[in-house]
Amino acid sequence: MIGSQLQYLPVIVILALVTVVGVAILLINRALGPRVSTPVKDAAFECGSDPIGSARQRFNVKFYLVAIFFIVFDIEAVFMYPWASLYREMIVEPGVGWLTMAEMFIFVGILSAGLVYVWRRGALEWE
Repeated sequence: MIGSQLQYLPVIVILALVTVVGVAILLINRALGPRVSTPVKDAAFECGSDPIGSARQRFNVKFYLVAIFFIVFDIEAVFMYPWASLYREMIVEPGVGWLTMAEMFIFVGILSAGLVYVWRRGALEWE
């Protein structure tokens, strides 16, 4: 019973350490940081644009495309990391190493084909 509870001890220690460090950084910033308030600092700021004018203004779709491309390639990295860390264990089984390598090449190939497609369509060109 106690052995099964001790397996979570490192996670609890890390969470406690992160909490202590986070609170300490906030308290040190509050104690040592300057508190100069100006109208420019107190003004609302949203993504580099002044919040003046209509809320119905149009935005260029390129901003959204770049965000979607970032998410797609970020997810690619999320899927590739566990594959890369387990690949050495997978090649021990006969035939499994080539299968997992082929699966990853197919995955990267599909994403590369998508990148080539949007590149040729001009989605990555800024005007």
